[in-house]
Amino acid sequence: MASTLKVVLLLLFSSFTISPISCYKGAQHPLDPLSPKELTLVQTIVKKSYNPSSNNSISFHYVGLDEPEKPTVLSWLSKPSTKTLPRRALVFTRVNEQTHEIIVDLSKRIIVYDEVYKGLGYPLLTADEQIAAIQLPLKYGPFIESTKRRDLNVSYVVCSTFTVGWFGGVERTKRVVKVQCFYNKGTVNLYLRPIEGIRIVVDLDKMKIVEYSDAFKIPVPKAEGTDYRFSKQHPPFGPRINGAAIMQTNGPGFEIDGHTI
Repeated sequence: MASTLKVVLLLLFSSFTISPISCYKGAQHPLDPLSPKELTLVQTIVKKSYNPSSNNSISFHYVGLDEPEKPTVLSWLSKPSTKTLPRRALVFTRVNEQTHEIIVDLSKRIIVYDEVYKGLGYPLLTADEQIAAIQLPLKYGPFIESTKRRDLNVSYVVCSTFTVGWFGGVERTKRVVKVQCFYNKGTVNLYLRPIEGIRIVVDLDKMKIVEYSDAFKIPVPKAEGTDYRFSKQHPPFGPRINGAAIMQTNGPGFEIDGHTI
């Protein structure tokens, strides 16, 4: 089940695929999203600027189009045959435990803006750091002891990350996440079998457990009756619902041209 959760996280949170590129080609419309080649170019430019061969720790949390101003786009639309507008990318990265807001000029292949973000909020979670965070409790001595006190087999324990936030006891400036663990023995519906009474807080930058408490012990809910798969259901069943079909005899009432509807 733990490996299954890893696959789900990767599918849900992977943002783009890295592929080799040879040249940069502009998009047709100034609001077209970044292409896979452009995303790779952004990574190359940012990593080069921070010298990845050094001890710099760089992770990408958001990469998207830095949209041009509306008057500029309207001007281009009035003469769409003119040269494509310069393409720029907005990037949020974590560099050595600091959040950087970066703007990359893709035409010139340079960084035109780079500032450390000091406001409220944190960048998006990545799949890699979530997978790493949910593995920490399974090798953490105090947590293993907590499972033993509950007569649970740690090999059936699956953990999941929840929202970034402040959970007391650690500095508000720290990028931390709460980890909740579940017991999946006897059911695939692990979320109905939470291991209550345990609080785990992980520092995502340092990738370690910074807060742990086992406040109380209550029984884990039973596995019986929690499986949602049809093959595991038993009669009596409710009335059968008839199928429905929607048809557009003349086709859809819209057209899609690239990224334009």
